[in-house]
Amino acid sequence: MSRPAVAIPEKLFFKIGEVCELAGVQAHVLRYWESEFPMLAPQKNRAGQRVYRKRDVEMALRIKELLYEDQYTIAGAKKRLTNELRGGAKSKANGDEDSSHAVSHSESIPQAKPAYARSVAPLAAEERQGLKQLAAELRELLSLLEKENQGRGK
Repeated sequence: MSRPAVAIPEKLFFKIGEVCELAGVQAHVLRYWESEFPMLAPQKNRAGQRVYRKRDVEMALRIKELLYEDQYTIAGAKKRLTNELRGGAKSKANGDEDSSHAVSHSESIPQAKPAYARSVAPLAAEERQGLKQLAAELRELLSLLEKENQGRGK
């Protein structure tokens, strides 16, 4: 989970384009996350535009980390965030700051697994790391292809 720290500017509100740039995702992805994750709920201004606060930007970054880097499903990421938000409040009250990280990947996977997933053994740490590396390389290749297509005028 070695992600580069994103410097969030000291502002009260951010427009959707600014959040997209900070998170490195497109606007439709961010709007989809809003529909799936109740904890990501930007306000709307008088003109009906989304206005994100710093906590919304941090939540978008955390959602991206869970989905893209840690390879959680939407349901798994939702459950993980809910546990972190619940556990974070309880653990800080108890003085235990690290208990929010006690949830494992296996707890974030929905109980009803498809038949093909039931027969597969859990991945070892090095296998997970290899898959994360492969996913990062594939994202990089996709980015290069998108840039090439943009250069051709498509």
